[in-house]
Amino acid sequence: MDMKKRIHLELRNRTPSDVKELVLDNCRSNEGKIEGLTDEFEELEFLSTINVGLTTVAHLPKLNKLKKLELSDNRISGGLEVLAEKCPNLTHLNLSGNKIKDLSTIEPLKELKTLKSLDLFNCEVTNLNEYKDNVFKLLPQLTYLDGYDKDDKEAPDSDAEVYAEGLDDDDDDEDDEEEYDEDAAPGDEEEEEGEEDEEENEEEEEDDLSGEEEEEEDLNDREVDDEDDEEEEKGCQTLNCTMMLNMYAALSTRRSETFLEFEKIFVRITFP
Repeated sequence: MDMKKRIHLELRNRTPSDVKELVLDNCRSNEGKIEGLTDEFEELEFLSTINVGLTTVAHLPKLNKLKKLELSDNRISGGLEVLAEKCPNLTHLNLSGNKIKDLSTIEPLKELKTLKSLDLFNCEVTNLNEYKDNVFKLLPQLTYLDGYDKDDKEAPDSDAEVYAEGLDDDDDDEDDEEEYDEDAAPGDEEEEEGEEDEEENEEEEEDDLSGEEEEEEDLNDREVDDEDDEEEEKGCQTLNCTMMLNMYAALSTRRSETFLEFEKIFVRITFP
């Protein structure tokens, strides 16, 4: 994607003056120019042009509010003196992976009075004897070089911190601000929380008691059901005994009547 089209997409229907961050990494620049980037981006604070084929920064527009500039993995070999004029308030500059061979190339950066962090990884200049000490002497305003200070202490997330320092305080306040009740006296919130905890505990106790009462009711119901079953079983047994007795009596009566009939027939035959 070419640079101009990428910038158009990054705008997302905003005006250039509304943009504070612009990332154009891996785009194609035309003859080392950042096409589409103009001084209309007056509020721009962060610009990233990594691996876009830049050979010079001479075509940068004037960006007075720019704090962080990413130029790594390009083909820049000089011409850094224009940065003091075009980006006078830079605090972080990344020139890693460019064609910077000697200290004289970075000497113009001493005019950037607010510059705190400089990265020159994978540049030939880092192979010079006493490279680190010489750079700190050449640029006394620096706090970090290649992510470390003069005492070899690593910067604590230097990229994020340096960029954060360049952001407007008002924006941070708007993002992080929480509502505060000025009329509430100190300790009111704790008392309210305590009351809420007590109410929750009371509700839990009530739930426990209601649960115990339900268990007792279930036990009582089961006992009543057992008694009813026992009575029903006894009634069935009594009924069965009565029925058997009645059946036996009926059979006995039937046998007696049969015997009497047989006796009468026998007498008739025997004594005609």
